[in-house]
Amino acid sequence: MASRKRSGSGSKRPKEKVVHFYEMMCRGEDLKRQGERQFWEEFFLLQPNMDVLESEMIKLNSEQYLVAKGNILQLFGECINMLSSNSPKRIHNALQTICVYIHVLTRKQSLTMISSATAAETNGIGPGAATTFISVCDVDEELRLLLSRLNETILCDDVADSPKDLCLKILLIIATGMDNVNENQLIEFIIGQNFFEAFKKVLSDSSLRASHGHDIVTLLTVLVNYRKHESSNPYIVELSLLADELALNGYGQVISCVLTMFCKQHLLNLTELPSSSSWFSSLSNIVGNMFISEELCYRSQQIRANNALLLALYEAIHLNRNFITTLAHTQADSTPPSPCNTLNSNEGTPDLSSAAIIDASHYSTNLFVALFQYCSIVMQDHKSELSAINLKLCLLILTCIAEDQYANSMMHDTNLTFKVSLHRAHMRHRKIASEKMSKPQPLATTLLDLLVEFVVSHLLKKFPIELYLLCIGIIHRIIVYQKRCRVRLAYQWKELWTAMISLLKFLIYQEQNLIKRCNFFELALQVVNILNLFITYGDTFLATTNSYDELYYELNREEKVFCELHALVLRYASLQDCEYKEDVIRLLNALSNILAIIKHFQFKIKEWLASQSLSTPTEQQILEQIQKNYDLTLKLQDSLDHYERYSERPKHVFFFANLVKEVMTDTRKSVYYLVKQSNKNNALECNTIISRSVSSGGLSSSTMPLSTESATLAEHN
Repeated sequence: MASRKRSGSGSKRPKEKVVHFYEMMCRGEDLKRQGERQFWEEFFLLQPNMDVLESEMIKLNSEQYLVAKGNILQLFGECINMLSSNSPKRIHNALQTICVYIHVLTRKQSLTMISSATAAETNGIGPGAATTFISVCDVDEELRLLLSRLNETILCDDVADSPKDLCLKILLIIATGMDNVNENQLIEFIIGQNFFEAFKKVLSDSSLRASHGHDIVTLLTVLVNYRKHESSNPYIVELSLLADELALNGYGQVISCVLTMFCKQHLLNLTELPSSSSWFSSLSNIVGNMFISEELCYRSQQIRANNALLLALYEAIHLNRNFITTLAHTQADSTPPSPCNTLNSNEGTPDLSSAAIIDASHYSTNLFVALFQYCSIVMQDHKSELSAINLKLCLLILTCIAEDQYANSMMHDTNLTFKVSLHRAHMRHRKIASEKMSKPQPLATTLLDLLVEFVVSHLLKKFPIELYLLCIGIIHRIIVYQKRCRVRLAYQWKELWTAMISLLKFLIYQEQNLIKRCNFFELALQVVNILNLFITYGDTFLATTNSYDELYYELNREEKVFCELHALVLRYASLQDCEYKEDVIRLLNALSNILAIIKHFQFKIKEWLASQSLSTPTEQQILEQIQKNYDLTLKLQDSLDHYERYSERPKHVFFFANLVKEVMTDTRKSVYYLVKQSNKNNALECNTIISRSVSSGGLSSSTMPLSTESATLAEHN
């Protein structure tokens, strides 16, 4: 007698009931096999299959859509109705279904806009509009009701089984649905519903902020950039007027946490590198450079991932004067729980004897410190365009900070000192040092160290002049503050002067290459004006009288640089068709005092050398001659302490438009991916529960009716 084939061996896995339902819906079949209310209550106990639902709705053509439209609208309406249910399982499943619905809606909108644009470019010749799908007008009332329910859920105090996370993910899917934020019609529904109070509540609560703070800050950043320069945006108004200290601190702590973790990870990576300086290590480095592109790509993507929260920091500093006060606040809860807390209790105690010892002083203590340390890491990447974009954003943030009176007063406060680890790029002309650990010092000192490091480490053939203009502009603003407020910062100014002169030397030697691409005279003028500030007003902010001697010593030591710069400027000033004639003339006038100082002291020093029959004087001898011969008259130059106040428009509008587009794309992909992964994990858990029930002999999943299976899943979930 032939034995019966074991059930399931070699056969296909039975189709999920929820998948069968999706197929029926898209074929336009009647969904109400039982009483309508009972059917939907049981349906939302089934775990959604987001991949199948998305696929079924995406592939609908125009004819199929017209047949299925009623069912699709009904499903969306029932999802929203289910949000008022008392069942956490039903609410969770309804929210996941809404995620798919909104994702498909925005994707169809994007395809329609692309097709319409293509048809317009080809005068109507071509494929025409994309496949039709639900329009915003079809679900206007449903969307308003949905956002009202989401707002209520986020405001709800009930933490247990709270679907706040999914609610915020839906808002992010809505807000980032289109690459161009200004073309996203769905954002109008978020604008119309005041979520700002809900966001404030989450940011003010440390436990809620730990779970949802990142989503809130990212969402606020996108909303603030919606039609930013075209019309009144209530989220811009709300953020600019926000004075709640708890909410502002929470906002800052979310950003500080991300930057701090990035810095910690970088530090851990450094501890893993071999410290050997042998020939074998050098050979390893040469071989390693052959494969460095993959590592750089990964690091660039890590840096790009921080764009959203750096943009959030920029918007807060740019819009809200009250936010400046949070920059120096100690971040008590900025560091998330250690991964060590997740160790299995059944495992033995790990051996920590060989673990790397990391100084706690490396870790950031406030947003100022986190930002400075983060910038020092990003500055090391010279080759990646993504890093250049991120670094420009950092420098714009620092520009806004350097223009703020209160921020400057905090940074120059000698009672407010911090120990900051600034990372330094490896360069051939200096000893290898991965970082510069400062002693506790005012934040302005650390910021100047950071900017000097940028100046000396980016003198590249592919010269980033825009970044240099921003960097030198920040230095100028700091010195202007010191001059106006008569603040005497204890700083090694010689490092700054040396960096400035090195930059001028680079501009002179790269003249032929640079003149074809940019106006380097503008940058040279900024540098010379900073030196003129020291010459003219140094007595108001230099800490010691010896600083003047050191400045004049450096100017005379680098006499050749200034003479060559003067000759270069004279040559371009004599040209009739010089494109940058105005800046050339201004630079020529700005050099007058420096040249007068050099001429005066060179004559005095040569005269003294001749009288002493010396050819190679020491530094101390030259300084003594400078101290004895200050009898010279200089011109009083105007407007040395004036600068153009930072304005986003019109210079940086294009940069921020592209940056917001990148943030939208990255956030949309990551958020929807996280929701789908959560959905798959839940489905796997449900299948495991059913399999255990079947193996125990209590249930048969292939014959279980819809209501019985639903009740079983609900019982286990």
